[in-house]
Amino acid sequence: MSDARRTDAVLLLVALVWGSSYLSAQTATAALPVLLVLLVRYGLSALVCLGLVAARAGTWHGPRRWTREELRAGVPLGVTQAAVLVVETYGVAHTTAANAGLIISLTIVLTPFLDRTGHPGGLPPAFYAAAGVCVLAVGLLMSGNGFHAPRLGDLLMLAAAGVRAVHVALVGRLTAGRAVRPLHLTTVQTLVGSALFLIPAAHELPALARTDAATWAQLFYLALFCSVFAFLAQTWAVQRTSASRASLLLGTEPIWAAAAGIVLGGEHFTPLAGVGAVLMIVGTYWGQAVERAHRAAAPRETEVGPTEKNTRCQTTTPTTV
Repeated sequence: MSDARRTDAVLLLVALVWGSSYLSAQTATAALPVLLVLLVRYGLSALVCLGLVAARAGTWHGPRRWTREELRAGVPLGVTQAAVLVVETYGVAHTTAANAGLIISLTIVLTPFLDRTGHPGGLPPAFYAAAGVCVLAVGLLMSGNGFHAPRLGDLLMLAAAGVRAVHVALVGRLTAGRAVRPLHLTTVQTLVGSALFLIPAAHELPALARTDAATWAQLFYLALFCSVFAFLAQTWAVQRTSASRASLLLGTEPIWAAAAGIVLGGEHFTPLAGVGAVLMIVGTYWGQAVERAHRAAAPRETEVGPTEKNTRCQTTTPTTV
């Protein structure tokens, strides 16, 4: 498997895990307050990440300690990631899991406006046409359960899509071309998130003593798979591709959200929703192909001195991200 295909596969797996997270988050927030769910999710994630860092480094003060670049990137990314999750979790608590997964996919439309890296002059019109197909797909998928006026949860998920677009663009901007290790960066993010939610959720901690095994299972799934694995995999993959391409692949998330709803939540899958699912796949891969071809074809002219301008040795190199 080529590096590009491997990166695509990892991003699709992240989309699958995140697609299933909405049902888990909805189940957990039905039993516990939202901020407590987020604190436990971040706390468990931070403990696992710290254990992995300690196991790999062997010492906290050795050559593998956090670098200045990892801290400079990890702190702001921790804040934006926490913002995404708090708005998402409140949103999914006030709407359906399917709608939450569908609306958040609008990130694929918002991210290209923020991600200009590797796209001199902007992305080609075909990319936005592909994004438009994805938006149409979202509308068809939503119509499977009947159109309705936006509810509070839907508006919160729309806000979450905007915040996530900022976060995805920042991941690429703050980590591209830098010696940033995904595990160390993810650990910083989980520690930042734990600190942010500790004080506002501290008074809710006694509720954990009454939490049943099923809710704890959802919390562990959200922490280990939807946080530790997904954060690590997203950072690793975005460092090897562009934020726009990553956003398109992560845009398949609503398909996995719908699948989780059908298999685990007993939701119905209408023919119109099936058309939407097909369009989402087509739009995602069409946009991916357009973005990849545009990025590969955009040359970065090397600077040459006055005596070199008339030689035949002037070279160009593809812009990388």
